[in-house]
Amino acid sequence: MIFIIMGVAAMFAAAFFILNNFRDNLVFFYTPTELIQKNISKDKQIRIGGLVESGSVIKNDDITEFSLTDTNNSTEVIFKGILPPLFREGQGIVAQGALGKDGVFVADNLLAKHDEKYMPPEVAEALKKSGNWKPGEFK
Repeated sequence: MIFIIMGVAAMFAAAFFILNNFRDNLVFFYTPTELIQKNISKDKQIRIGGLVESGSVIKNDDITEFSLTDTNNSTEVIFKGILPPLFREGQGIVAQGALGKDGVFVADNLLAKHDEKYMPPEVAEALKKSGNWKPGEFK
């Protein structure tokens, strides 16, 4: 009986350590509206998704600033690095990074759609939830 209890305890301990480590590596996805509504800690790695707002892209050397919108709210994003080749205004993207202390999202990585009919699934789902999805516009 002692071996069974010790075995079950060891399984629970292993499960705890595995799940705790997994939780530390999760990167959650949010829309600009959810960033405003939820209290997201600064410097926590997250993903935000939406459309690059028209007229918002400012490029200075290798730093790009733009607004990301879900058509209800917008979030300012700063990205340092090489933009994906298909990055442009009005395009659906997912940015991975963290909120800065000033509320500006600092992106480490940008993911852009690969053709004009595709949108990242997270962005499409967010647009559907917000009621701004236009059937047939994206696949």
